[in-house]
Amino acid sequence: MAHGDITHIDIPVSDMASASGFYSRLFGWNIAELPGFEGYPMWQAPNGISGGGLAPRDEGFTQPRSYVEVDSIDETIAAAKEAGGSVLMEKMPITDTSAWAVISDLDGNSIGLYEGTVG
Repeated sequence: MAHGDITHIDIPVSDMASASGFYSRLFGWNIAELPGFEGYPMWQAPNGISGGGLAPRDEGFTQPRSYVEVDSIDETIAAAKEAGGSVLMEKMPITDTSAWAVISDLDGNSIGLYEGTVG
């Protein structure tokens, strides 16, 4: 994927098993927990391209969140701050070769940032 592409969509859920069944039946999504990501079932749409995860709903995560692929989370955070946005979650590693962060835009929308490759 390239800088600016939507790469992942997380959906906040209260009950993983019920949500997995719901989305699988409704949209035909393949939903599975991958090794190293237990407790975070990932979904893939029938097109084999679109995907994301089912994440625990909490006070700060109540609506689906899209993640945008960026060349550099650090540079994107700096640019977001300069443009009037804010940081909701600083950069955190996912694997040895990938990381994520969450920013807020001018209207308070939560946007995830993704850098690297999962592997």
